[in-house]
Amino acid sequence: MSIQNKACIVGAYEHPTRYAPDKSVAQLHAECAAGALADAGLDKDDIDGYFCAGDAPGLGPLSMVDYMNLRVRHIDSTDIGGSSYLALVAHAAQAIATGKCNVALITLAGKPRSSGMATGTAPRPGNPDQPDLEWELPHAPATVNMYAMAAMRHMYEFGTTSEQLAWIKVAASHHAQHNPHAMLRDVVTVEQVLDSPVVADPLHRLDCCVISDGGGALLVARPEVAQSLKRPVVRVLGAGEAVKGQLGGKVDLTYSGAAWSGPLAFDEAGVTPAAIQYASIYDSFTITVLMQLEDLGFCKKGEGGRYVMDGNLISGVGKLPFNTDGGGLCNNHPANRGGITKVIEAVRQLRGEAHPAVQVPDCALALAHGTGGSLGTRHGSATLILERT
Repeated sequence: MSIQNKACIVGAYEHPTRYAPDKSVAQLHAECAAGALADAGLDKDDIDGYFCAGDAPGLGPLSMVDYMNLRVRHIDSTDIGGSSYLALVAHAAQAIATGKCNVALITLAGKPRSSGMATGTAPRPGNPDQPDLEWELPHAPATVNMYAMAAMRHMYEFGTTSEQLAWIKVAASHHAQHNPHAMLRDVVTVEQVLDSPVVADPLHRLDCCVISDGGGALLVARPEVAQSLKRPVVRVLGAGEAVKGQLGGKVDLTYSGAAWSGPLAFDEAGVTPAAIQYASIYDSFTITVLMQLEDLGFCKKGEGGRYVMDGNLISGVGKLPFNTDGGGLCNNHPANRGGITKVIEAVRQLRGEAHPAVQVPDCALALAHGTGGSLGTRHGSATLILERT
């Protein structure tokens, strides 16, 4: 069964805080839920489905449904890292299409910044039962050096340069200057990116995303519910999910799971990459963006470096405006799972509610894509195609 036009995003909310030492993670989830309900014009009792990922505290959906005093008939706690919340939008649409629920609440929240977490710079301890642990942990893999390894290989294969990667940060900074909640609001230059300290060769500090507290929430509902509300209607047109791992030793670091999830989403939506007017692209690092642009079909493999140069991702300047809230590179990356913010900004663009300086004129078709895990080892990919009606 296709989910095309079977569900709509009717509420979207991004928590304004980036530092929340005085709030619990559960409280942030609840505040995001309240914000999404207010945005949609719905009541808590309208919710009959709840979705979250590994950032939800305690027993995940069991704890959060109880904490928020919800009465639901469908729950889902799929956790595939940063791509979780794009996959959960698709799962909510599937549940709605099959009659499992009518209004689905999706929440994310976390406090890595106030907890002093140096995200991505230290090896993850892992679980002793992980099948990969004994083979990889002795080499001390950290998130940043796994992405750096993918960047280095892409440079070797295709001649991609650090200057080209820097253009991605430059574009994000041009957008973040208009976002009062963004952590990094100063516009940067290619030279400033290259002059920032190298964290893991070839990635510089400014090639990396910010670390923030905060969260967000989405409400997905039946089209009939969406039509009854006084909000622009944003339909889910298509979705795709994929997992890329070691592939039995056939390792190729130059592409991501977007090469599989993207075509699935475009096929279900019945559109091509050329039709997309705005793209929310997961930006844990600049190399993440470049590889996903290639794998999603916005340019050919190996041509991502040339594609992002000269401001081609800047709204009002380039051919494909991306992450007009500043993205994870400049705005926020709550709970180390930035996927939900990608959907939220895509909804803003489709509603015409992005900042006027970065709003894409007459935006009717948008893409949101997330990556969760590590480009250098294993990761999940999830792609959504959204349309304003």
